[in-house]
Amino acid sequence: MRPDILNPIFAEISLFKGVGPALARPLERLDLKRAVDVAFHLPVSWVDRHLTDRLDMADAGRIIGTVLTPIDYRAGGSARAPFRVLAVDGQGNGVALVYFGKNSGWPRKLLPLNEPKFVSGKLEAYGENLQIVHPDHVLPPEEADTVPARESVYGLSEGLTNNRMRDLAAQALARAPDLPEWIEPSLLARKGWPAWREALARAHADPGDGPARERLAYDEIFAGQLALMLVRQSSRRRRGVSIEGDGRLRAMLKLPFAPTGAQRRAIGEIEGDMAQTTPMLRLLQGDVGSGKTLVALMALLNAVEAGMQGAMLAPTEILARQHHETLRKMTSGMPIEIAILTGREKGKVREATLMGLADGSIDILVGTHAIFQEAVRYKALGLAVIDEQHRFGVAQRMMLANKAERAPHLLVMTATPIPRTLTLTYYGEMDVSRLDEMPPGRQPIQTLVMAASRLDEVVDALARHVESGGQAYWVCPLVEESETSDQAAAEARAESLRLRFGDRVGLVHGRMKGPEKDAAMEAFAGNRTQILVATTVIEVGVDVPNSSLIIIEGADRFGLAQLHQLRGRVGRGDKPSTCLLLRGNALGETSRARLALMRETNDGFRIAEEDLKLRGAGEVLGTRQSGEAVMKLASPEHVAALVDAARDDAHLLIERDGGLDSARGQAARTCLYLFEKDAAVGLLRGG
Repeated sequence: MRPDILNPIFAEISLFKGVGPALARPLERLDLKRAVDVAFHLPVSWVDRHLTDRLDMADAGRIIGTVLTPIDYRAGGSARAPFRVLAVDGQGNGVALVYFGKNSGWPRKLLPLNEPKFVSGKLEAYGENLQIVHPDHVLPPEEADTVPARESVYGLSEGLTNNRMRDLAAQALARAPDLPEWIEPSLLARKGWPAWREALARAHADPGDGPARERLAYDEIFAGQLALMLVRQSSRRRRGVSIEGDGRLRAMLKLPFAPTGAQRRAIGEIEGDMAQTTPMLRLLQGDVGSGKTLVALMALLNAVEAGMQGAMLAPTEILARQHHETLRKMTSGMPIEIAILTGREKGKVREATLMGLADGSIDILVGTHAIFQEAVRYKALGLAVIDEQHRFGVAQRMMLANKAERAPHLLVMTATPIPRTLTLTYYGEMDVSRLDEMPPGRQPIQTLVMAASRLDEVVDALARHVESGGQAYWVCPLVEESETSDQAAAEARAESLRLRFGDRVGLVHGRMKGPEKDAAMEAFAGNRTQILVATTVIEVGVDVPNSSLIIIEGADRFGLAQLHQLRGRVGRGDKPSTCLLLRGNALGETSRARLALMRETNDGFRIAEEDLKLRGAGEVLGTRQSGEAVMKLASPEHVAALVDAARDDAHLLIERDGGLDSARGQAARTCLYLFEKDAAVGLLRGG
């Protein structure tokens, strides 16, 4: 239960002064629902205000603050024309204060003639004259000292101004309590960091305050490391089942080629873990096409040989069905029962699956979150495999682990190669296996970049590809953080391509119903359609060997990790493959660097390191569809610099400083609740 001291800062934002339904909408778009969300919504930059008593053309382009006296009003000739208030400084230098779209009565009331006012805003040159468009502040001169020389700038949403955001931040800070210190004293002294509440206030007042920002970032990383350590400690204390299969099922597998050295190494590490009574916690990292599914299947068969059941969890229905089909093909003719359970299985089919799990006649279950549900009971769950691990939180992993009398062994997999610092940050409780070799037969993928203005040439090339018997994906751009807009882009592109290719064009997006999605995928897999227009729902797991061309529209809007995942949809057959990245006409420096790297390399681990530098942890881990919260206070640079110290500090707390029952340990509990690591709180010794 959350400590009472934190209750004020976890209050709903609806209790804030001035927050009504109109303001609630833009706040919700920013996911600001409670005081703590606002407190952790730190400024993204700042403006330095030049306080002066004299207007000067040399200051054009700067934010200034000065005392002005309005001397005349100038209304435009139409309702849409701007309204100007002509004003002068103490030396008689003139400036126009410009207001658009306002009733002229409002600036007249704000700036009465011949009444001096302190005015602040961006000074601009307009021909040979000076102007300030929509001043930020207009106050009586005696209140000028309430406007800071350095002012924080926040990330905003339509309908929310910076001034209002600053007011909300002040209200959130007023609710922030003084908290007991959880950082190891010598580390705190060495770093010279302020106390938690002071750091929060300083970070809002001055976004350039390095020590304050670093302290807050450290707290978030420390909470994460402590939570992971407690999860690992709890798992290690639980008794699992030693699993050692006799190899009879694995010997029956008919593989098209011998496993790579990396696959053999990973299989050996997993079998070694499963033979222990301490439950396995292992992360399997492998680039696109590196053969993770075979490694997972070998582990699942090991469990079945020993009389246990296995479960394989996927984040989307498309991926779950892909895994189910792949495992069925690989185990064809073997005495093994593999079932699927997603939200779509209903009625008698679902009941039969539940009964089969309970009586042990189903050996392996593949599914989505549906396999977490309370009604799902296993006779003897020995191994759980979670694919695309970053889409699931620690709490969800624990829910699955609680499905067995004894904790099952846990193997989690990701096709997103993860930089070392993020592996420590997000998967610190796990041992790690890496698949860093490609199986034989994977075709190299040539990556090309073209401007969107050459779309007609691209469509002509697509026509030649299809006529020669090939198939292609066409991925539509990430328009904004919205499935709906992605859907609209995909539907529009499919419609335009159908004008030329007719019913050869299929369409799949995230808002389609399951059967519709399946039908579109099956038509493409069976070559009944040759072009599949899609959103990023095809990012993982889709496997159509005959498709050797992927066109990614708006490629400059995607992160490197996602582009690499999408590119991995091709190169799966025996034909050379091409990934065509269509870019916008105006590219920023970061976008240009991303696309150049995609052209240069197919190495997912190198791409992941660069993506961390260019985009940040959230994009690398695909948090757009994630079940795991993205860091709010710690930047990738903070993570890289502080994760080792945070891990050492958490270790010292548990092993040396009296554990979680000591005074510092009690403070650390508060830190865990503050950063909502509630799943770990339930594992605290004596908690």
